[in-house]
Amino acid sequence: MEPVTLDQLQASVGKEIGVSPWREVTQHMIDLFADATDDHQFIHCDPERAARETPFGGTIAHGFLTLSLLSAMTYETLPPLAGAGMAINQGFDSLRFLTPVKTGSRIRTRFVLAETKVRPSGWIHVSYDVTIEIEKAPKPALVARWATVIAPKERPE
Repeated sequence: MEPVTLDQLQASVGKEIGVSPWREVTQHMIDLFADATDDHQFIHCDPERAARETPFGGTIAHGFLTLSLLSAMTYETLPPLAGAGMAINQGFDSLRFLTPVKTGSRIRTRFVLAETKVRPSGWIHVSYDVTIEIEKAPKPALVARWATVIAPKERPE
C-alpha cells in the first residue's frame, strides 16, 4: 500500500477510507483468547453447553476478542501515513457491542476518518468511526470511535 500524505489524510475527514477483508472467527481463536485473558466462560469455550443453554446455537466470541481484531484489520486495510514513525492506540471515545459474533462467522471493519489534528509536538491525533460487520447479519458486532496518535519519524525543530 502506498503511503498517504497528511494533506490527503486531512482531505478524507468524514469519508469512508477503507473496508477490511473478511476474517473468520474460529473456535481456536476464541480458545486462545480465553487462555490469554483467563475468561473461559462456557458461552465462549463449551460448544455443546452453549448450544443447549444460550440463544446463540453455539459459542460466541468474546466482545474484546472482536475488538482486538481491529488492529490486524487496520494494518490490512489502511495505508500508512508518509513520514510516520509509529501509531499508538489511545482508546475509545465510545464503544458499543451490538451483536454477538457466533463462532465460524466472518467479520470485517469499515473505517470512516472522523478527525485529524496536528499537535504542536508534530504528533497527529487521528480518530476513526469503526463498524465491525458480521457477514449476513442485519446489525454490526460493534461500533466505536477509536482515538490514535501518530508520531513523526523525525521530531520537528
